[in-house]
Amino acid sequence: MAVDSILSSPLGPPACEKDAKALQFIEDMTRNADNVQERVLAEILSRNAETEWLIRFKLGGATDRETFKSKIPVIMYEDVQPEIQRIANGDRSAILSVHPISEFLTSSGTSAGERKLMPTIKEELDRRQLLYSLLMPVMNLSVPGLDKGKGLYFLFVKSETKTPSGLYARPVLTSYYKSEHFKKRPHDPYMVYTSPNEAILCPDSFQSMYIQMLCGLIERNQVLRLGAVFASGLLRAIRFLQLNWSELAHDIRTGTLNSRITDSSLKDHMKNIMKPNQELALFITQECSKENWEGIITRIWPNTKYLDVIVTGAMAQYIPTLNYYSGGLPMACTMYASSECYFGLNLNPMCTPSEVSYTIMPNMAYFEFLPHDSVGFTRDSSPRLVDLVDVEVGKEYELVITTYAGLYRYRVGDILRVTGFHNSAPQFHFVRRKNVLLSIDSDKTNESELQIAVENASKLLAKFNTSVVEYTSHADTKTIPGHYVIYWELLTKDSSNSLSHDVLNQCCLEMEESLNSVYRQCRVADHSIGPLEIRVVKSGTFEELMDYAISRGASINQYKVPRCVNFTPIMELLDSRVVSIHFSQDLPHWTPERRR
Repeated sequence: MAVDSILSSPLGPPACEKDAKALQFIEDMTRNADNVQERVLAEILSRNAETEWLIRFKLGGATDRETFKSKIPVIMYEDVQPEIQRIANGDRSAILSVHPISEFLTSSGTSAGERKLMPTIKEELDRRQLLYSLLMPVMNLSVPGLDKGKGLYFLFVKSETKTPSGLYARPVLTSYYKSEHFKKRPHDPYMVYTSPNEAILCPDSFQSMYIQMLCGLIERNQVLRLGAVFASGLLRAIRFLQLNWSELAHDIRTGTLNSRITDSSLKDHMKNIMKPNQELALFITQECSKENWEGIITRIWPNTKYLDVIVTGAMAQYIPTLNYYSGGLPMACTMYASSECYFGLNLNPMCTPSEVSYTIMPNMAYFEFLPHDSVGFTRDSSPRLVDLVDVEVGKEYELVITTYAGLYRYRVGDILRVTGFHNSAPQFHFVRRKNVLLSIDSDKTNESELQIAVENASKLLAKFNTSVVEYTSHADTKTIPGHYVIYWELLTKDSSNSLSHDVLNQCCLEMEESLNSVYRQCRVADHSIGPLEIRVVKSGTFEELMDYAISRGASINQYKVPRCVNFTPIMELLDSRVVSIHFSQDLPHWTPERRR
């Protein structure tokens, strides 16, 4: 409830005193963004002055921006990978940070197909928790009454492994869910979930999803918001309901638990919850047995006010499907974060997805911005980087960060467009990940990875005197889960030695084996990507594609086959020329262990 005695905020009237403090913190940070940034950089450099990295570049204990920018190079992961590997192998000296590295947060893959290891320190959990604590005070400005119900959030831990040093390597959200910050979080009426911790922390994805869905159905009238990290995750939950509603309804009708739930902590927790409810079971059966699932979210959870999912960047492709299942509920994108650092939050979370902008919180790290037209520089050159408060509205930049955990002038790879300012802190629209061609879930496949996968798969064609003349790709999100579609045009030199259907199915699997470990984990462990599909098109199709592009104004001298297509007329042209369709018949190889 808004109270007159509470100090008002420029963002709007706070719902309670706790919210007022959070909103005031946002105001203080964004009003003084440049001073905060100066302080953050000085803190990072002074505390880490004796690290091997800063000594190597002769910083000499300086903490000012000018010296820092003149001495410390802008880097990519490959530049710091040897130092990270030393830490992973057990070197405890102050290489990047004087504070001990507590674990590694895994990010999308390296050129060798392995996940990147991002070093972190214990205090970073406090910094991440601080950003989380700002989300609901902002949301409460737009959606009142969220303390009167619960959130149905589908949250999961993913596989983790240990490096030779004994330090964990795991995704940032797995790290957070397993932390005391999450497991022993104080009660907050605005942050009550239907999903029990036992289900969120269960490593078996089926059992975890089953219990989270079951609890969400049992408490369906208390649910005020539905969410997952990514839009693809929420659609996977809807697909799970489509496949398993009859078993869920049976458990609710009988008050018993499915025999496939074997995790003892889940069984113990559900003992206190499971009671026969024939009325609810009948309702679920009636709704889920209907052929038309349009608006199923609001039919099952009628009090839902919004969906809390990321639908920016590659996730925007899921918006039409989410609209279909939700009946057009608002979609809130609340925060902007990565394994390297948590960056900021959306101060207008109920805006339309195309208008989402994130305000960078200047206390999280030291931020610089590389103008996106600055291409082709080398490590030894000095690109002109722009400070946080000096970016220009309408321009695009690549994000560069310096963190408390020991990343210095590190290129994150995110391309952002400045949309405006809140006080002196800029607001950015996430444009895309640099060089990413295909993405369904947390996977990110670039052009060179796709090229290698096509080359490896096409080797299976050689004995049939057949080769791949041209190819392109598409991330198909009409299926749940989504999957990669590869269009191949083939040249067969010996028609008497024709390709079999099985060989082309094997090509699909060979491509998957060649893709990075994040893709393969999504396929094998997370089940968040479906089998890769190859669609063979008629001879001459890619010439038609070129003719179409030229008819729309492309230069014949500069035309290159696009390696990924999304434009509807091009998709229709390709699909009209398909002569055969093939899928992976097996799962690619994947284990949590990193290659040594």
